[in-house]
Amino acid sequence: MIAERIRTAFAGAVAFAAFAAAPAWSQTVTVVTSFPKELTSAYKAAFEKANPGSKVEILNKGTSAGVAYTRETPAGSRPDVFWASAPDAFEVLAKDGLLEKYDPGVKGIPDKIGNYPVNDPQGYYRGQALAGYGLMWNTRYLKAHKLPEPREWADLTKPLYHGHVAISSPSRSGTTHLTIETILQGEGWTRGWSQILQIGANCAAITERSFGVPDGVSNGQYGIGLVIDFFGLAAQNSGFPVGFVYPSVTAIVPANIGLVAGGKSPDMGKRFIQYTLSPEGQSLLLDPKISRLPVLPETYRKAPAGYPDPYGGKIRAKVNFDSGASERRYYLVSSLFDQTITFRHKELAAAGKAINDAAARLAGKPNVEGERLLAEARALAYTPVVDEAKMKDDGFVGVFRDTKRDAAKQKQMTALEEHWGKEARQNYERAAELAKKAAALAR
Repeated sequence: MIAERIRTAFAGAVAFAAFAAAPAWSQTVTVVTSFPKELTSAYKAAFEKANPGSKVEILNKGTSAGVAYTRETPAGSRPDVFWASAPDAFEVLAKDGLLEKYDPGVKGIPDKIGNYPVNDPQGYYRGQALAGYGLMWNTRYLKAHKLPEPREWADLTKPLYHGHVAISSPSRSGTTHLTIETILQGEGWTRGWSQILQIGANCAAITERSFGVPDGVSNGQYGIGLVIDFFGLAAQNSGFPVGFVYPSVTAIVPANIGLVAGGKSPDMGKRFIQYTLSPEGQSLLLDPKISRLPVLPETYRKAPAGYPDPYGGKIRAKVNFDSGASERRYYLVSSLFDQTITFRHKELAAAGKAINDAAARLAGKPNVEGERLLAEARALAYTPVVDEAKMKDDGFVGVFRDTKRDAAKQKQMTALEEHWGKEARQNYERAAELAKKAAALAR
């Protein structure tokens, strides 16, 4: 027994000495992530403390920018770990051969959350936390503007919220992309886009980064924001005057972590991934400034009263998220949002206001022709420029899906985007014109 202990201690000492004596670069783990500083700083400090001599280098990038950076960096110089709340982005990375299979051997994590796999069935990435998507609002702002608290995505299409909402773009934010996909999968392509376009018309801004939405709501710049849950929960738990709710049409999916193929320090990458999934690493998620949903069920025993527990049935998610469908149209959805909402927001918002004004006037003084014009205006403004039939065409979707496009496909994609933008502008301007005519008939 004593001899065995000596051998074990000696082996541990040799391993530690080898780690300590290794070149400095091999003790550094580089992590590309879209997560906020409150989370990354906590993990950096905890990991470096648990692994003396190690260093965590954080490259903070939006999910889409992080995917592009990883793809463009040559093998051997890439970051070691990719960490984000976007399973469809991990599907893109895996499809491009940019992730390496790794099983950290952590026990106690369920195979599924609802019907959704927690870990990639192929083994290329792991679920590190869980996430839902919802609505965050500033309580003081709503009270000052005499606005009710929203409960569903559909609430944000109501005229009373015009100019009080904020959202980011899915091309700039992986979490926003998942929010948009959740709505599309929950409502269907046509109905979903109609809802998204109406919400876009009510938005005061399309922010540059996903952080801009919760920050703007917390400081009272905006009344309501569409956010991933931890933005709302962290602000709430940190004492800001905000509320948060999961709509019924939401999804609970993993926030993932994966080992990048061709990273600078793959062994350190593995060690970091394993730490984030350990009981100690999972407990960090309960910090009020982080407020994320752990993927390890036993962690919830340490959670404060009322903490959302997706394993305990406290979050009712109606959408069984399909990451394959989301990955298939990942770039197309982002491009369509930008061409019809982000880059045409001024025209869309103007059309939305004209429609709302006309509806209010016609409600008091009904007019058959006015109602007809108003219906036509709504159809123009709130019907997607790409219909559902096109989404079943693999050739059409493939123009945007291919990550390595030749010159011909690039030209085709650019032409489609220009066409969408032009059509959207014309539709919104025509919708505003018709709505104003409809309002004039309410006399």
